[in-house]
Amino acid sequence: MTGRFEIDMNEVQRREMSIESIAARAAALRQLHSGPNILVLPNAWDAASARAFEKAGFPAIATTSGGVANALGFEDHEGAPAAEMSAAASRIAHAVDIPVTVDFEAGYGRAAAEIAHALIASGAAGCNLEDSDHQGGAGLVDAERQAEHLAAVKAALRAEGAELVLNARVDVFVQRIGTPEEQLAEGLRRARLYHEAGADCIYPILLSDEAMIAEFVRAVGVVNVNIRRGGSLSVECAAALGVRRVTYATSIFREAMTFVEGVAGDVRAMTVAAHGR
Repeated sequence: MTGRFEIDMNEVQRREMSIESIAARAAALRQLHSGPNILVLPNAWDAASARAFEKAGFPAIATTSGGVANALGFEDHEGAPAAEMSAAASRIAHAVDIPVTVDFEAGYGRAAAEIAHALIASGAAGCNLEDSDHQGGAGLVDAERQAEHLAAVKAALRAEGAELVLNARVDVFVQRIGTPEEQLAEGLRRARLYHEAGADCIYPILLSDEAMIAEFVRAVGVVNVNIRRGGSLSVECAAALGVRRVTYATSIFREAMTFVEGVAGDVRAMTVAAHGR
């Protein structure tokens, strides 16, 4: 029987990836944040979607916890067992030859050393860690405590032999506590703390206000924002604001599922037309 974060390698067929290979992928992912172009990362939910994004020419990809959890039959926000999420991350990372940054949600209540070990074992080149308090029931983790946790994760990754790219997610715009001005002030405070703690990139998820995004860029430099196809914020606009990285969260997964549902409806309609039921 495997532990909560242990990956059963009899079930996860993959190529071996050395710590040197993982470190090289992490270094490549870090370099992509330095330009010259904005880094665009589509979010995969399984090995097949990861391979499709690699085939399309993306230099790196991210995972989506929402897409992965739903594909496994669970809810997002740490609703899936951590071991299953780690196994899925490993399948994705080992299915492609480009860096993969893993959405590790809030860390599933694990200590920094356990998180670092799980990420290295999966072959990840980077990770997201968010400050929503899924274990405590609601709200945000105390900002100073989260900063200490991020610093500990970075130290544990160095001890493992590969300093992955840490994308610190700021969830004030998800929780929507206070006025927009208060959310911005708290978001910037957290962003600075996480940046000082060693985060390579700051991710104020759901933030689309251009002036506020520019404030984050001025405060911490390397910023990730999420966009969607047809949304109000484009890749070009994000780049003009100084954003270094964009991701798509669960939006591509949702588009894919909408397409599948349409196909399912068409096939069902043809079946009913042919057989009457």
